[in-house]
Amino acid sequence: MRVVQKVVQVAVVAVTKPSLTKTSQQTGRFRWGLVFAGVLGICVPLMAAVLPENRADIMYHAYSGGGLEVNGPSVLARKSIGKSTSVWGNYYVDTITSATIDVVTSASEYTEERTEKSLGADYLYDNTTLSLSYTNSVENDFNANAVNFGISQLMFGDLTTVTLGYAKGWDVITATGRPSLREEADRQKYKLGLSQVITKNLLIGLNFETITDEGFLNNPYREVRYLDGNGGYGKEFEKYPNTRTSHAVAMRALYYLPYRAAIRGEARGYTDTWGVNGSMAELGYIHPTKQGLTYEISYRIYSQNNADFYNDLFNREAEFIYRARDKELSTYSTKTIGLGLSYEFKKRSWGFIDKGSANIFYNRIQIDYENFRDLRVEGVTPGTEPFYSLSADVFRIFVSAWY
Repeated sequence: MRVVQKVVQVAVVAVTKPSLTKTSQQTGRFRWGLVFAGVLGICVPLMAAVLPENRADIMYHAYSGGGLEVNGPSVLARKSIGKSTSVWGNYYVDTITSATIDVVTSASEYTEERTEKSLGADYLYDNTTLSLSYTNSVENDFNANAVNFGISQLMFGDLTTVTLGYAKGWDVITATGRPSLREEADRQKYKLGLSQVITKNLLIGLNFETITDEGFLNNPYREVRYLDGNGGYGKEFEKYPNTRTSHAVAMRALYYLPYRAAIRGEARGYTDTWGVNGSMAELGYIHPTKQGLTYEISYRIYSQNNADFYNDLFNREAEFIYRARDKELSTYSTKTIGLGLSYEFKKRSWGFIDKGSANIFYNRIQIDYENFRDLRVEGVTPGTEPFYSLSADVFRIFVSAWY
């Protein structure tokens, strides 16, 4: 059942719009941390009242697409203390070079670095697991902190698992070139999960999540554009509401096939008080071999409508109280193909190391925007530019060791 346990851990990755410690400026970067956490099993496994195994992981990740380059290392280690406590730590670095469409149409290319540090612990008592963690993320214009607490309870002969989670984040936002700007944002996340063994081969999970954000929620660099009355357009800074509440629900299923492979499926829905509604569906297949290799393939689709106060081109300056031209708040759809290959090394007189694995994952992402236009196209009437689209490549390479 190793393949089932692995898929369960990966499937714990958070539901749509994981922005507890990031504004829209940094949301894409924070998702890396969520993916890494899911792959390395930081989250409590859904169907086992046991502590995670002692384990160390070293990963290199790379994202390239739409003029954005993100890459860097991450190191995670987990160690049990006695029979009931397990502690872990994670050090994570992003090096970002950005020449995205937002940057090249309003500023110049920039390079910066983000460093994230996390510490956590799990405590097991009978069929109950308590989890607590703290994360700090720092870059030149953004400082984010978050505390996460979770509880997981096995019930009904270990066939049902109920999980509750709460997280609180607090951010400090500044802006290069705007020394007077110093803002704060507070975030809270509430999570409820239920997983159920239906048959010996079928596992189903349901998760619900609510996030409340309050404070400075927009990007301090991003601008909207408006008609200037002379056949062109002017620009002004975005202005968002200072509160946002979002709800997300996810349903996952994992089916273990007779020949040791597994099929996993997931459907997610998202809605918030800014008028954004999104949906996602994903189907994956995992196939292990007797030689220690595991092959994975997946296909994901996602779509959303735009926020109530989004517009690609406003009619005049300060037309409305709230104004946004962030493409992540526009109407768009994505398609993602994922491929993965893992190889597990058995113990061969490696001292204290019991086993190890080498893993490589690749995703190809296509994003098509339906009402966000490409301002790099010149010589056309404002509002008639072609719609923007981008393709991105994502690589994750990591080595794991159990001890």
